[in-house]
Amino acid sequence: ADLKNFFHPVSFLFLSWKGVAGCCAKTTTAPLDRVKILLQAHNHHYKHLGVFSTLCAVPKKEGYLGLYKGNGAMMIRIFPYGAIQFMAFDQYKKVIKKQLGISGHVHRLMAGSMAGITAVICTYPLDMVRVRLAFQVKGEHKYMGIIHAFKMIYTKEGGFSGFYRGLMPTVVGMAPYAGFSFFTFGTLKSIGLAQAPNLLGRPSLDNPDVLVLKTHVNLLCGGIAGAIAQTISYPLDVTRRRMQLGAVLPDSDKCLTMVQTLKYVYQQHGVRRGLYRGLSLNYIRCIPSQAVAFTTYELMKQFLHLN
Repeated sequence: ADLKNFFHPVSFLFLSWKGVAGCCAKTTTAPLDRVKILLQAHNHHYKHLGVFSTLCAVPKKEGYLGLYKGNGAMMIRIFPYGAIQFMAFDQYKKVIKKQLGISGHVHRLMAGSMAGITAVICTYPLDMVRVRLAFQVKGEHKYMGIIHAFKMIYTKEGGFSGFYRGLMPTVVGMAPYAGFSFFTFGTLKSIGLAQAPNLLGRPSLDNPDVLVLKTHVNLLCGGIAGAIAQTISYPLDVTRRRMQLGAVLPDSDKCLTMVQTLKYVYQQHGVRRGLYRGLSLNYIRCIPSQAVAFTTYELMKQFLHLN
């Protein structure tokens, strides 16, 4: 029944629209993504530069298209990732509530974490390829494109398992990221509607008896949720990127496990220039993205009569 609802024409239209919106949003922020990856793994061409100086240096060295390296793989990844995450979130919520008898804020936290992990595992190989392509600098290309990168990783790095290098910090990081993201948004929504229903809320379009947040309040709550989740999980994102790059990095032998990588980055670069390098870019990139994602999610729940 759940799969039938998932493939319902209206649901499919929503997911397709969300995918197109996601592609547009990710293309807009692709330059920030590429710079973040270059900084996180201390690419030797740009390691002495900061965020904005790197944004200026990449077009000079590689042309303006250099800011969009790896964006093709990201476009392919967006559709299944968003669909899996939001479908899984609703299903996990139902299972946790029915089977475990857990409800309220805790079941949102658990369902959000599990949904994020599910989506990441399913789309991880595309993320791996995207990072490899984005880390390349003009004149030093190891991969000629998405298909070539898949072939090279498969043949040179242990077959299918090569696509899942760095999965552990990804999963460990996704749990607090997705969990606190959904948890913070749900908590802010509940508090807002309980404390100031007339100021912050309005009747749902599909069910006047249910209060929902006004659009601008939804955006604000989504942005706050994204910022908190990013701050908590960012060191693990840095760890993931360095492990994903693997043999591409000269110090890859120091980054074989999650704990090794965390220790190495901290010892070599410290907290600000190591574990949290590029965080400001993530705020610029993720806060509006999360705000729009949660607002779209809430609006489409009304459109599909899920309230």
